Amino acid sequence: MILFLSLFACTDNTLMGSTESASDFGVTGGGAQDFGKFKEILEEGGIPGPETIDDVGFFAEHSIELPEAMCEGSICLHSQVGHMGNMISGSDCTVLQLGMNAPAELVDWERPPLNLVIAVDVSGSMKGDNMSALKSGLHQMLPALQPTDLVSFVAFNKSAEVVVNAAPGDGEGLGAAIDGLTPGGGTDIYEGLRTAYDQGVAFDTDENTTRVMLVSDGIATEGLTDTARILNLAEAYNDEGIGLTTIGLGQDFDIELMRGLAEEGGGAFYFLQDVDAVTEVFSEEVSSFLVPLAEDVTIDVAVYDDYLLRSVYGSHDFQLTDQRARLDLDILQTAHREGADDNESGRRGGGGALILEMLPVGDPGAGPVGRLDFSYTDTRTGERVLKEELIMSGVAPGTVGEGGWFEGETVEKGFVMLNLYVGFEIAAERSNHGDYSAAWSTLNALEENVGAYVLENPDADLEDDLVYVRLFMDNIEREQVLIEVQEVEPWPAD
Repeated sequence: MILFLSLFACTDNTLMGSTESASDFGVTGGGAQDFGKFKEILEEGGIPGPETIDDVGFFAEHSIELPEAMCEGSICLHSQVGHMGNMISGSDCTVLQLGMNAPAELVDWERPPLNLVIAVDVSGSMKGDNMSALKSGLHQMLPALQPTDLVSFVAFNKSAEVVVNAAPGDGEGLGAAIDGLTPGGGTDIYEGLRTAYDQGVAFDTDENTTRVMLVSDGIATEGLTDTARILNLAEAYNDEGIGLTTIGLGQDFDIELMRGLAEEGGGAFYFLQDVDAVTEVFSEEVSSFLVPLAEDVTIDVAVYDDYLLRSVYGSHDFQLTDQRARLDLDILQTAHREGADDNESGRRGGGGALILEMLPVGDPGAGPVGRLDFSYTDTRTGERVLKEELIMSGVAPGTVGEGGWFEGETVEKGFVMLNLYVGFEIAAERSNHGDYSAAWSTLNALEENVGAYVLENPDADLEDDLVYVRLFMDNIEREQVLIEVQEVEPWPAD
């Protein structure tokens, strides 16, 4: 996954891009790694609510190639600028994108031992396919473990029990413990999570990395069920250096709680809709996501007087003023996917974005747009790395033509991704309020404009997005036979 930063100013030359080298491998700040719940609802003929799509998760399902990572330290930055009218209402936008990747030699970095605690929901709702898929995924995870790792299993329903107590990663009893998981009873997520954290603390040392994984298919029904209290638990332990990854299974899990826990816990969130997804996530999470490349990460963007910052997409951990945005991330980790065509087991963990929409308040020309300050602690060396960079535009926004101008293919794809996300968000919100005509019209504009773009610029991620644009339109048509085509409204921040 690649974390990239884009600034949107709501201006329009022909689409163009430079040929770029493939990324060594991408970098992610964690959080949601897919928008699978949103897609599953569409696949089943439904209309998803706005709570089921998240900008972090949406961008994580896209892989973006960056220039070769040739920098000192673990993380390289690449900034690019573009200008074009958006693909929904045509309002002019200026785009600045910052991408991050890591040098190839880090692939062979020997990770430190893990102290891994997996809290598994064994409530009654896990019977059947969910439990079978979970067991399959846990078995697939085992080869990714090392003999020096410590692995614990906590099974929880209306109570919690440690069923594997810090066994070595090559322990013979791990497979038998997985097979022995038996569902039944209610769901006390707080108790399962608290027990897992206690287990993690008990075996935490200076030599290992302690992480907790929470797997559940349901909503908290037993014990302490207050969402704020459960989130506070994850935040408190994250402050002590114990990260949390959450995995939601099935139809009825609390997506906002599981996503929020991952954010508070400095880890990743996944929705698993099939066995292939389950097996991929457990093995990839151990091999890449559980050990960070960087910690205590700060991205500070200041724009100059010709712009005002309006809104932020791609993270929930930011502070925003009229001309400054600051993002604080607990960790940066390596990505799962290696490219847009790497989607055999799903698209999750491929890309990411931090996107700020700007409003031009002067007449900006070519040259400096703003300043970027970037800092992190390199987990390999323990050193604090500081980088500063001017944000530059190669052209004046007011001089570009109808087709737009982009410095490179990376920022061009990011621009299209943002349009798709905003379109999905608007359609979900309008549908939620019963305004199906406005929702359909927004999607129709996307289908026409992104469809035309993809014909000229084939891309597996964007082509897949279009499948869900069309599904959404079809589902709306079944919901309301008569659709009145409307003039598309501007984006909410325009």
